[in-house]
Amino acid sequence: MKKDNALLVAGFVFSLVALAHLLRLILGSEIMVSGYTIPQNVSVIALIVALLLAVWMFKARGKK
Repeated sequence: MKKDNALLVAGFVFSLVALAHLLRLILGSEIMVSGYTIPQNVSVIALIVALLLAVWMFKARGKK
């Protein structure tokens, strides 16, 4: 039962990360790190990775 809860929480966290990247893409927000602007392409890649990880966690939770 504890494993199911951990997978659910992980899936939720990855979903929030994906949502944050999606909002960055929609709103066109800039992110600066040490004076360097992070391109939006990074958020596209991070969005895809976060979504895949979220789906993986939710699917792993469903398997018994």
